[in-house]
Amino acid sequence: MTDQWLVKCCNGDPVQLLKYLDVETYESVGESVMESLLKADLVKLHKVESIQQYILRTSANEGSEGDSADCSVSIRLMEPEVSLYWRMVCKHLQMEAQGKGSDAAATMGTEAAIYAAEASDNNDLLDRILPETVSDYIDLVKAHIDAGVNYHFASRQLLLLGEMLDFSDATIRKIASSFVQDLLHMPLEHEADDEGNKVAIGDGINLGGDRDWAIAVARLARKVHSAAGEFEEVILGVVQELARPCRERTADFINWMHCLAVTGLLLENAKSFHWAVEPNELLQSLLLPGAKHVHLDVQRVSVRCLGLFGLLENKPSEELIKQLRISYVKGPSPISTVACKALFDIGMWHGPQEVDGALGLNLSSQLEVDAMPPDPVNFSETDGASNIKLVDLLYAGFTTNNRARALENDENESVQAVLGEGFAKILLLSEKYPSIPASSHPLLLSKLISLYFSNESKDLQRLKQCLSVFFEHYASLSENHKKCLSKAFIPVMRSMWPGIDDNPGGSSYTVSNMRKRAIQASRFMLQMMQTPPYAKGTEAEDDNGCNGSPEIIDGPSQPSVECGEEGLAIRIATEVLRFPAKKTPAERSYVAALCRILASLHFCLSEQVPVKIMRRLLSRVCESVLSEKDILKELKLMAERLEGLDRNPDQDLSEDEVKYIFGKLELEFNLDVDGSTAVPQTPAPCSARPNRSRRRVRREEVSSDEENSPPCVKSVVPSNGGTIGPRSQRASKTAAMTKITRSKAVRIEEEGFHEDDDEDSEVTAEDSDEPDELTE
Repeated sequence: MTDQWLVKCCNGDPVQLLKYLDVETYESVGESVMESLLKADLVKLHKVESIQQYILRTSANEGSEGDSADCSVSIRLMEPEVSLYWRMVCKHLQMEAQGKGSDAAATMGTEAAIYAAEASDNNDLLDRILPETVSDYIDLVKAHIDAGVNYHFASRQLLLLGEMLDFSDATIRKIASSFVQDLLHMPLEHEADDEGNKVAIGDGINLGGDRDWAIAVARLARKVHSAAGEFEEVILGVVQELARPCRERTADFINWMHCLAVTGLLLENAKSFHWAVEPNELLQSLLLPGAKHVHLDVQRVSVRCLGLFGLLENKPSEELIKQLRISYVKGPSPISTVACKALFDIGMWHGPQEVDGALGLNLSSQLEVDAMPPDPVNFSETDGASNIKLVDLLYAGFTTNNRARALENDENESVQAVLGEGFAKILLLSEKYPSIPASSHPLLLSKLISLYFSNESKDLQRLKQCLSVFFEHYASLSENHKKCLSKAFIPVMRSMWPGIDDNPGGSSYTVSNMRKRAIQASRFMLQMMQTPPYAKGTEAEDDNGCNGSPEIIDGPSQPSVECGEEGLAIRIATEVLRFPAKKTPAERSYVAALCRILASLHFCLSEQVPVKIMRRLLSRVCESVLSEKDILKELKLMAERLEGLDRNPDQDLSEDEVKYIFGKLELEFNLDVDGSTAVPQTPAPCSARPNRSRRRVRREEVSSDEENSPPCVKSVVPSNGGTIGPRSQRASKTAAMTKITRSKAVRIEEEGFHEDDDEDSEVTAEDSDEPDELTE
């Protein structure tokens, strides 16, 4: 960056480099570059360079030396790169001065004097760069604001410079306070459409229609009004003034949005409710009426303010929670999204049990059941204010239609995205929310994984990034998280596989993509299962025969059966065996995918009971996939590995051992402890159509057993080319019966297993490489 870009391309000029970076679009990149250049001492400040260059004074009487009152001030406007440059330079000088000052205070003697001198030099340089007076600074900012939208970025950079000015003098503070009042009273920008209706410009929530602008105003206001409670008092005064026409019903929706934007600024930056005005008055006179306003933009910003208001309450109020629930359930997507955020924030701040208590709900959560129902609450049948606990109501949002569509003003916002982020936080911090039953965690996790791999979330980049970070850390936190992951494996596969559990199919292309995503999800979960908790990163082979298991801190040498690959293998095997012998095409492909995953799992030598259980299960699994030669071959290899791990192959399983393992896995399955562990042999391939070749064979005699043999069994009869005799009547009858039997078998096979040949052939082709990829 320095040698090629800065020196060769920009002649050592940082401002020129910032122009190439498009700082208006990529502000954080420009900040990072400036920080690096300043730390490397690559920014050289000349004596004539400062912000004061842009504040030009002209005397009223040219040639005379009157005082400043007789001078007019003209402002030269800054380009975006210049404004960012000076903000970062001033910020760096201020931090350096503070750091050297702290070092001087912490040392003594000559060293302290050197640090103090360096701090003084940085302060002097900062004073030379900043405007001479607060009035000059205000004139500079106002000029850029008045210049319009093209200088909005520069205006915000200059606002942030206000934190570096000194407002200790009462007169100066009064001037600055008046400027802050002007900023707060500045109306929202709007324009008229073709029909003459007003349309607000910006995000419709924050002051000035821009969150970064609102933050800059709040930081300047808090610097000017730094006394305890003064910031809240000043902002509240503006809110009361703006709210008067709203209470009198004379304000239009632009006035409502402006008032609520300032209210949101107050609620977001206030430290408590120690105000001169009763908070309940603000709730009843402004926030609740705004949430019921006819204009949707007013509803949206009001709901956001309700969420902020709830975070400041000691206990969430009943009316506030009811309104948020109604807005979440009945509101359109933009409003429902904001309400969903508010409910998550309040629920995580106060606790779900406290929020439910505000409505007098003491019912047990429907998510507590171990069966993990796919739809605990029917979202369309609730009004939001009924007797449904908060977590159940939020979870029900996953099942709604048309809720994944992103908002028009933010492509990364949707109800599904908020639900994904919210439940990810709850799962990571599950120990702080004991009122949410642990039995619901696999259900929530399976929803997050399905959402991550779903087609609807492909454009929700923020959600994708959030869940990526979540999955990266979740499995390594504890054994309980691995147990949850193992239990969620089958529900994820069932929910994503088309044709299973009433999951709709669609076109061949859609079905193929859905299966690919389900397989991707299974691989992803398998990688998570194999991530050791609190790993140091050293791999070795332990005494139990587990290869590549990193050392684990504060935990056992290997995961327990319900958290490791052994438990996952047993879960998959029991899932495969739940399907009947005659399967639909979707079931066949689903079972095939599960078997490929199963064959990639490994057992530890110490887990003798799971090994014996799996040997018996695997024998039955192989029987269910006899027609799949490639899969059967992989399962046989697994059976050989298990046989090698079984230390006492002649020792029988006991009922108690099986019940113990299945109890830990929370599975209900009737396993025959005396069942065989032998893997069935691959049957000889049957001819798909009768043999049409015309061969003459001398047949001496046909026994009754041979006559009733299956059509796929062929007898090898020696032929004698020199002996050709007439075909016997009995031989002709046998050939005819064989032909009829074969035709019937072909029809049954075509009507049963191969009714969707095109679809299955596509799946077979796409899954042909699965075993190698799964075992990588």
